[in-house]
Amino acid sequence: MIDLPDPSQPGPGEALVRTHRMGICGTDLSGYLGKMPFFSYPRIPGHELGLEVLAVGDRVTNVKVGDKCSLEPYVNDPDSVTSKKGHSNCCPGVQVLGVHTDGGLRGEWVCPARKLHIGNQLSYDQLALVETLAIGYHAVVRADPQPGETILVIGAGPIGLACLEFLKLRNITIIVMDMVESRLQFCHDKLDIPHQVVFTPDGSHLAEIEKITGGELANVVIDATGNARSMSTCFEYAAFTGRVVYVGITTENLSFPHASVLHRRELTLLASRNALPADFGNIIELIAEGKIDTDVWVTDRLAFEDVPTDFAAFTDTSRGTVKAIIDVS
Repeated sequence: MIDLPDPSQPGPGEALVRTHRMGICGTDLSGYLGKMPFFSYPRIPGHELGLEVLAVGDRVTNVKVGDKCSLEPYVNDPDSVTSKKGHSNCCPGVQVLGVHTDGGLRGEWVCPARKLHIGNQLSYDQLALVETLAIGYHAVVRADPQPGETILVIGAGPIGLACLEFLKLRNITIIVMDMVESRLQFCHDKLDIPHQVVFTPDGSHLAEIEKITGGELANVVIDATGNARSMSTCFEYAAFTGRVVYVGITTENLSFPHASVLHRRELTLLASRNALPADFGNIIELIAEGKIDTDVWVTDRLAFEDVPTDFAAFTDTSRGTVKAIIDVS
């Protein structure tokens, strides 16, 4: 814990906000462990946030005092060519709050008002979940699954689960694969995913995928593991003319068979980074309509004053946490 000076009043285009809830993300945990390539230190983390607007600066029209908001933490340069093309999520100079610059694990602070998305009908817990869900939402949009297709999601951590939430809204067949059976049980019990496959080191899981798909394999493979070995081998689960989407991140170089798999099957490889502004509004609307059940997500809570002593416990993946929420204020 450190004491910070009182925040300044918001300038033009800015808002003074209070953090009520923060979701603990895999990015936060990787940053804590020194394994997140985009982190710089020292850093105040926090990009999955449920916020209250306390004051607004000049020229702010999208939010007002008292609004409850989710934060789109990807601060892009609106004048860059990439942003002007509508891809603010991967602007070359994008700065992610809580990663490249300080985030929301603090009481009151100033942020760009244009990055706030109103969700007055949602709870602060729900608003803190929107960014995690947005990563999965954007990956599903990139995958563009069509009615009747089969989609395989590899990795049943929070990002994989976020993908599953939005795949469920489409007329498709969904398979989820993980090496942790308790995660697959969660997918069955809480998300009603019909097909779960346990990854096995001997490769026998491939036969299970072939059985489910009638030998055709998956039209779309979404790899949410961030594991280099998985990301190098996931092509073998893709059907001819299928798409492979990387939403997990690795710092390692990847290698995969080109002629025998990627080229022969004419596969398409896609990366999915962050999310777009419209994704946040769409997700807030889906939660408000009851199409996304957020109650199953929050499995752990942590008081703000207990963060220094208890945060490290969430680096243990065996504890079964889906999403931990910090009650900041």
